[in-house]
Amino acid sequence: MADLFSLIVLFEEFYTAVLCFSRNNCKNKEEKDSNTTIFPIICCLCKSLTLLIQISILANAYFVFLLILQLIPQISSLSWFTTVVPLLLVLSMTLAKDLSDDITRHKNDKQVNNRKVEVLINGELKSEKWMNVQVGDIVKLENNEFVTADLLLLSSSEPLNLIYIETAELDGVNCTKASLLCRTLIKYTISILYISGEVRCEPPNNRLDKFTGTLTVGGETFSLDNERILLRGCTLRNSDWCFGLVVFGGPDTKLMQNSGKSIFKRTSIDHLMNFLVMFIFGFLAFMCTILSIGNGIWEYQEGNSFISFLPRADGANASLSAFLTFWSYVIILNTVVPISLYVSVEILRLGNSYFIDWDRKMYHVKSDTPAQARTTTLNEELGQIKYIFSDKTGTLTQNIMTFNRCSVNGKSYGKSSKKKVDFSWNSLADPKFCFHDHKLEEAVKSGSPEVQAFFRLLALCHTVMPEEKTEELFYQAQSPDEGALVTAARNFGFVFRSRTPETISLVEMGVPTTYELLAVLDFNNVRKRMSVIVRNPEGKLTLYCKGADTIIFERLHPLSSKLMEVTTEHLNEYAGEGLRTLALAYKDLDEDKFEKWKKRHHEASTSLEDREAKLDAIYEEIEKDLLDPFLIFFNNTQLISRKWFKSLYLPILCAQAFALQKDMQLELLRTACMCQTVICCRVTPLQKAQVVELVKKHKKAVTLAIGDGANDVSMIKTAHIGVGISGQEGMQAVLSSDFSFAQFRYLQRLLLVHGRWSYLRMCKFLRYFFYKNFTFTFVHFWYGFFCGFSAQTVYDEWFITLYNLVYTALPVIGLSLFDQDVNDRWSFQYPQLYAPGQLNQYFSKMAFARILMHSCYSSLILFFVPWAAMCDTVRDDGKDIADYQSFALLAQTCLLIAVSVQLGLDTYYWTAVNQFFLWGSLSVYFAVTFTMYSNGMYLIFTSSFPFIGTARNSLNQPNMWLTIFLTTILCILPVVAKRFLFIQLKPAINDKVVRHKVRQAKAVPLPPPRKFPRRRISTRRSGYAFSHARGYGDLVTSGRFLRIPVKTRPALFPHTDTPVADSTPRTYRTIFEEAQSP
Repeated sequence: MADLFSLIVLFEEFYTAVLCFSRNNCKNKEEKDSNTTIFPIICCLCKSLTLLIQISILANAYFVFLLILQLIPQISSLSWFTTVVPLLLVLSMTLAKDLSDDITRHKNDKQVNNRKVEVLINGELKSEKWMNVQVGDIVKLENNEFVTADLLLLSSSEPLNLIYIETAELDGVNCTKASLLCRTLIKYTISILYISGEVRCEPPNNRLDKFTGTLTVGGETFSLDNERILLRGCTLRNSDWCFGLVVFGGPDTKLMQNSGKSIFKRTSIDHLMNFLVMFIFGFLAFMCTILSIGNGIWEYQEGNSFISFLPRADGANASLSAFLTFWSYVIILNTVVPISLYVSVEILRLGNSYFIDWDRKMYHVKSDTPAQARTTTLNEELGQIKYIFSDKTGTLTQNIMTFNRCSVNGKSYGKSSKKKVDFSWNSLADPKFCFHDHKLEEAVKSGSPEVQAFFRLLALCHTVMPEEKTEELFYQAQSPDEGALVTAARNFGFVFRSRTPETISLVEMGVPTTYELLAVLDFNNVRKRMSVIVRNPEGKLTLYCKGADTIIFERLHPLSSKLMEVTTEHLNEYAGEGLRTLALAYKDLDEDKFEKWKKRHHEASTSLEDREAKLDAIYEEIEKDLLDPFLIFFNNTQLISRKWFKSLYLPILCAQAFALQKDMQLELLRTACMCQTVICCRVTPLQKAQVVELVKKHKKAVTLAIGDGANDVSMIKTAHIGVGISGQEGMQAVLSSDFSFAQFRYLQRLLLVHGRWSYLRMCKFLRYFFYKNFTFTFVHFWYGFFCGFSAQTVYDEWFITLYNLVYTALPVIGLSLFDQDVNDRWSFQYPQLYAPGQLNQYFSKMAFARILMHSCYSSLILFFVPWAAMCDTVRDDGKDIADYQSFALLAQTCLLIAVSVQLGLDTYYWTAVNQFFLWGSLSVYFAVTFTMYSNGMYLIFTSSFPFIGTARNSLNQPNMWLTIFLTTILCILPVVAKRFLFIQLKPAINDKVVRHKVRQAKAVPLPPPRKFPRRRISTRRSGYAFSHARGYGDLVTSGRFLRIPVKTRPALFPHTDTPVADSTPRTYRTIFEEAQSP
């Protein structure tokens, strides 16, 4: 019933619940408990069903197909365990990982579902588990308890029906919720036992900042909005108790709706791997075809000579033999698609994710926030970023605001002076507040009507909640802008003390004053303003409004035109310095007109269709013909430097965009690509995502989006890499991100250090992995020409089984986890090292082709040198050594030592772990070889260990070790020669850095360059935007142009070293012209 109900609700226009006392009378109350596990609890007991999921992966299905082939005697030339052991090991590891993750999820779900809450049942409060709470139940919460479900607040212990809610689990911000029981609903608070009603609301959704519904009680209908709803995940604070009606429960709560499946992102290397795997399958079929044709020719020409001791089955001929040989070689050459590759890739990515989590240099001490890799599949993508999309407000500027300047009635205040304003005359002043213009203080004290009206507006038009602790006044603000405004008014004598749903209490120059709050015209991204309508103690109605300067100026009365001109001059002057700005205005209202407007406002607020559009139209009617514009200028502290961006040579697109019409998109993109930095202004969250999508669609490059607010979520999810900052605007960006940290400056280390290292390590891993497996497989291919194409293996079957799982697994993982070409300090100092990742220079289709040719050369050496050395060779005692088993042992030993030496050449940074893995793997090989080739293993498992005595009889001969040494030298000689020539003639960027640092260490250090102050001549106006989430009447803020002198240092690389470094103007062709060019 619960599942069916949830499904139906999604398609209904409105969701209905009944507010009543008896549970049996409630409609639509059934809900599921929280369940985030992939499989139900019963499935956890039989998790082996995961095997069916795992074999759906192409590579794993391929190995299952090989296992089936090995069960056919006419085809199989290898024992079953050569495929079964690797397959079962990989599937077991994947199974264990999935099972562990699912058990952890189930434990967490069980812990949440078994929490207790008091529910009103048959007139009594009874303790119930969360999983048994149903829609329509009335629950009681006590202080410091988690909110059980999405609740409609009914009553609270506070006399004014206000409660404090900590929303850290939702968005990381402490905020307050106002009770529904205000004004005309107060009469229903006598007892919740005797009330009944109906709630009609929107269907379940993931909008944390929006709720639309109506409540009908006693024949009256009241509007419901987000202010009346307590969301699951919040915590009750500073209130003894409260009662609430369950509106959404279980998976329908907004918290669970936001916990849905994230967009699955794959790296560019993943996409390349998909192509290469398909190519490898085709190449495997090609090799098997050649060998099967060779078998057919050999059987036709030479097969009759062996019939006497290798009789053919009835009906067998050369064609049938070639067909069966094709499938036999599919089994033998299957190592070109190693199943251990996928496990190793996951281990590598997981390890590099832990390095990000453990990085102390990305740990923010003040907020106790470490960096976090929220996904383990995108690490190497961090080393290939070409376009960065960044939110401006809060991300670059941290949203730490101070009240800096203001323009009141055409007069500017706030010019800095050495002496701070002394607020000791105000006993309620905040001692942390600083201001340096004494003229503003004098104007307030002298009773200037304009200045006092200015601060009165600041003290009334906001959504801040006051709280007194130990006789100290604290403000809980939804944004740092509002906190700075109300604090400024407080210090200048207009102290905001308390609020109720109907009143706002101030202390104006020491005189307590209470205003009646009649309406709040809330903020949203379209309106870009907030207003309140209040009645002062004398009965006068006034509308106070604050918002973006362009929005406020459009709504001013014509009589204010001259004042607006003077104010605009101040605006241009201070905005040119990068100060964030806000415009204020007010108007007096007529009583009769307000009553008529209030009725229309009530109709719009209780509408279930297009409520927001109707409210915006109603607000527009009254927010016009405003008077006396004021201006406020904020100074944003702790600015983030963009100097490292310039050294990175990354085009940056800062959040906020325009010109996204279809006919302008390509022109916007073409123009933007001609710049190093692009700032897009005044855009919605959806437009941010559209800008990212535009670049993703038309530019073959990796994108990264970074932000700290809920309005950045769409951009973060759209980009290849999403980074969230746990800043001043909550945790919504973090919850939707792939990587997160506390400060924007950590992005530099994430990209230049962890991103570049991860990309370098992944590319090295793939190059070496393909090299060692192709080399291993090609030796089989050459051997086919010497064994009559009979699908005979050149190696021992146990060596084939353990080659990828034991002998070469740990060394390559050690290389891929710990290797670094330069240290983190050099990565910061020379950001040009990042350029190869942007150009995919370390691993590409061309690099794969070079690996193929290198493996082909090595396999020729590894086969023919041991073959020539073993041909017609005898032992020291004159006995024959040229048998198949001795040759197999020599070939596999040469192979393992050669690929181990190659791994050593590929290692830049040696650690104790690398040494242990490399030498330990070689030691394990010889230990296993001597054990498996011993008499004891042969006597116990005769058919499985036929190489009795081969190791001790062959490896004690000097010519065997000479052959191993010669083979290894011939394999690595071309690699060493190529690297020497390239370092001398065409060094890579990291080679240049190492050489330059060596020369620097020997040279005499130069004196530091002189620094000259840079004059500011710009008078450009900054952009203005709200920094605060929709629904809380936030302030309008503006951006700041960061102009920091660039420190000079000796140039190591010319700008031509990287194609994205050239900042000179260039001529670009359109995308269509590029597509048409050959």
